Amino acid sequence: MHLLLIEDDAALRTTLQRSLVCAAMRVDVCSDGLAALANWSSLQPDVVVLDMSLPGIDGLEVLQLARKAGLRTPVLILTARGTVGDRILGLNAGADDYLPKPFDLDELEARVRALHRRRLGSSSGDAHEHATVGALHYDKENGAIYHQHQVLDLTPRELALMSALMTKPGHAVAKERLFEVVFPGELDVQYEAIEVVVYRLRKKLLGTGVTLMTLRGLGYLLKASV
Repeated sequence: MHLLLIEDDAALRTTLQRSLVCAAMRVDVCSDGLAALANWSSLQPDVVVLDMSLPGIDGLEVLQLARKAGLRTPVLILTARGTVGDRILGLNAGADDYLPKPFDLDELEARVRALHRRRLGSSSGDAHEHATVGALHYDKENGAIYHQHQVLDLTPRELALMSALMTKPGHAVAKERLFEVVFPGELDVQYEAIEVVVYRLRKKLLGTGVTLMTLRGLGYLLKASV
């Protein structure tokens, strides 16, 4: 696998390069946004690992320019800003995955390899995994839910609940099952907490044409307006 690492922190860049080379990857490095796009275009790597905070132009702009230039390489974003809003910005700009700092080197390697496998699967004609309910689209590869090509601003628990519902379009999902998905292993959480997540989601779904319905005795169901 050929990887392009775009990171301005010299110590981190060296550490990551050594680790990934030891994992049997060919790694080219770049330290600033101005040179990143040219290197990306000329090297044609299999995966790009891109830091958001770069001198010259930041990583978000590098990504936007790359996508406009037709560079479709899978991109893993690295950033010290791990908020939901920052993740949404990166995904909307064309990122495929997102890893907040600090991170584990083994996790970075695993995510890079996953992006590479997806690329190989896509190039061999495998279908892109997705689910659709009305105007909502769930991309299973990057874990985001879109409304009219814009990522919905959801908390991790809201996203977990929506993902569970969208992978079962037209079917009710039991409250017990959703609780396990949204609060995995959290024994101190009250069962009724799932209703709070549902309530917040209903407000965020206003204007999307999709309704989160309660089916008494069955669970919850996503329904698109006709």
